[in-house]
Amino acid sequence: MAVYPKEHLIRVSQQFRIYGQLLHAELCKIGHINETYTATYDQGGVVLRYIHQKINKNVFRDPVAVMNNLIRVTTHLQRKLRGNGAYQATRRALTIVPTHDGKPFYVDEGGDYWRTFVCVERVHSLESAETPAQAYEAGRAFGEFQALLADLPGERLHETIPHFHNTRKRFQQLVRAVEEDPASRAILAKKEIEFALAQEPWIDTLLEAHARGEIPERITHNDTKFNNVLLDWETGQAMCVVDLDTVMPGLIHYDFGDMIRTTTSPTMEDERDLSRVRMRMPMFESLARGYIEATRAFLTPAEKKYLAFAGRLVTYTIGIRFLTDFIQGDVYFRVHRPNHNLDRCRTQFALMRSIQEQEEAMQKVVDEIYSGAASRAVAS
Repeated sequence: MAVYPKEHLIRVSQQFRIYGQLLHAELCKIGHINETYTATYDQGGVVLRYIHQKINKNVFRDPVAVMNNLIRVTTHLQRKLRGNGAYQATRRALTIVPTHDGKPFYVDEGGDYWRTFVCVERVHSLESAETPAQAYEAGRAFGEFQALLADLPGERLHETIPHFHNTRKRFQQLVRAVEEDPASRAILAKKEIEFALAQEPWIDTLLEAHARGEIPERITHNDTKFNNVLLDWETGQAMCVVDLDTVMPGLIHYDFGDMIRTTTSPTMEDERDLSRVRMRMPMFESLARGYIEATRAFLTPAEKKYLAFAGRLVTYTIGIRFLTDFIQGDVYFRVHRPNHNLDRCRTQFALMRSIQEQEEAMQKVVDEIYSGAASRAVAS
């Protein structure tokens, strides 16, 4: 990753409608895809911050489509929040700063695409949820995000990464990687490969339900890691959902499943002590309660019945993506130690097993929360 000198950032910043002097900029180390800077400006004696970001064209091959999605999504979120009388609406949805000619991005002399956001202040993000209250906030935040976008007008959003959560295609990629074995690593992951291939009978469950018309396509975030929710410093409440480049058509289960994966386990996704990896029911209960409270007005009964299963499917899918990358020689995910992707794969498979063992109880929790929410709605 190239780190741009201040002079380059000054030239970039001058293209946007920011009226002030750039004092300094810091490279954000959170996130692995785009190159992000927090920039501090003096505007008439008041210090303000903005976010400058270079879009990773290797991951997002069509930056214009990404930005078209972002403009539509953020504009709609702001409009809905203001219409609902939300307090501090500009802290609850990202605000894109246009260039002087009204565009949502600037293309520099090297052909790189840059965009600028208003910095959401007095918030922080955490790599993992530490309490059930935080799990609740994650569920509520992503649920509200889906609910606010449920009536987005206009044509279908662009698929910024086609087939991103398509488990069948991820499975096929794994099979090809094992057959080709370009880095001669398949022997090192023999047990994991056997486990992954044995899961094939159920991996098309959501795809088949969607093909039957049982569950609808909706607008989803598609990267619902806990650290993509900004929490208020003082109250701990979720304020804003960020990292919107993968917002596109999808199934709500991909979002909820990734919430389960990243919010309910006490470990990081590359934990080597697999005895510590487990799905914690209290965290799931809080996560589900927050999500259901935000989405119960529009989710269908068919969508609800697959919510617990979604955790198993998404965790498995991420696991085989790590496994495939390990076999191919670590060509996609950034690694920091030998066998790092294999460690990540093993962690996901351990978590998947824990979810599968508790899946029936998890779905019972979902059903009970929905029943309680429906009863309260009738009573009111």
